[in-house]
Amino acid sequence: MPFEDNSEYFKGRGAQVNTHNRFLKNKYITEHIEGLDEQLHENVTTQLIEEDAKSIVSISNSPDLNFNFSINPYQGCEHGCIYCYARNSHEYYGFSAGLDFERKIIVKRNAASLLEQFFNKKGYEPQPIMLSGNTDCYQPIERKLKITRSLLEVFLKYKHPVSLISKNNLITRDIDLLKELAKLNLVHVTVTINSLNESLRQKMEPRTVTAQSRLMVINKLASENIPVRLMMAPIVPGLNSDEIPTLIKAAADEGIKDAIFTLVRLNGAIAEIFTDWVNKAYPDRAEKVLNMIASCHGGSLNDSRWGNRMRGDGKIAESIHQLFKISVNRFLKERNMPSYNLSLFTPKGGKQMDLF
Repeated sequence: MPFEDNSEYFKGRGAQVNTHNRFLKNKYITEHIEGLDEQLHENVTTQLIEEDAKSIVSISNSPDLNFNFSINPYQGCEHGCIYCYARNSHEYYGFSAGLDFERKIIVKRNAASLLEQFFNKKGYEPQPIMLSGNTDCYQPIERKLKITRSLLEVFLKYKHPVSLISKNNLITRDIDLLKELAKLNLVHVTVTINSLNESLRQKMEPRTVTAQSRLMVINKLASENIPVRLMMAPIVPGLNSDEIPTLIKAAADEGIKDAIFTLVRLNGAIAEIFTDWVNKAYPDRAEKVLNMIASCHGGSLNDSRWGNRMRGDGKIAESIHQLFKISVNRFLKERNMPSYNLSLFTPKGGKQMDLF
């Protein structure tokens, strides 16, 4: 498959293409690019698409996840991370997993009220709920809409355990709520950092805050006794796999209690998006990187095997596992995330129960 010259690299976006949506019959092509009336690549204003959600808690039985319930107040993500597995889910809304994923954001303004309804279901038994299992709940538009904050207010009102994962420093805005949840052992925060290399971050995660800013987030959370772990995700052999010890030490110095990782996997449209990107961003090592990724997934970029898809297998994957384990033992010895308190859940948010 031919690739465009690297001089045409589209800065400020992760995806360099709008891949075909497998659910749609027709697709756009640029066979005669000189005949286009408008630029194919331009940083248009992000489009917000309102969804009148009927439910907000997603239930998963995946053996690869350590949680069953998750909430995604947004679908699509302006961060534009090139590797994001959530890109594929954008196709269910009729959009592309490529540039559309970064520029067309679906918002669920009624998330908080739906969460209250979920908590008030007869016989509901509390278990930790993840914010977010798919796209970042603190992506840029959250600064204005405050949907994630409204959800945290409900979690605190009902004294219900919640887990958050983000790579945006906007999370520090809600330290007041996180502190109160932490006092009751009701919250875990995971901060994602996969590289301290600013040049790599700008290409791989073009609209995220810097790694140094995220380390500062860890420091601020830890200083308020809010339990925080590092998620190094994804590890991409040949791009950031050599940074494992340095990154874990940097995060440990700021106060993390734990560290976890996932190995990059390129399912569905992400294989095409990532392959196109790495050939444009790193043409000198693209083939090597892709071959190393494939070697971690049975010779294929597309890996859907339970138990292997996020961990990988083979010699390269094993070396990554060993390096990560050694680094955790060295820098995080005797540190652990506290257990959730599941006994405080208050139905009706503490309001008096109806008599009839």
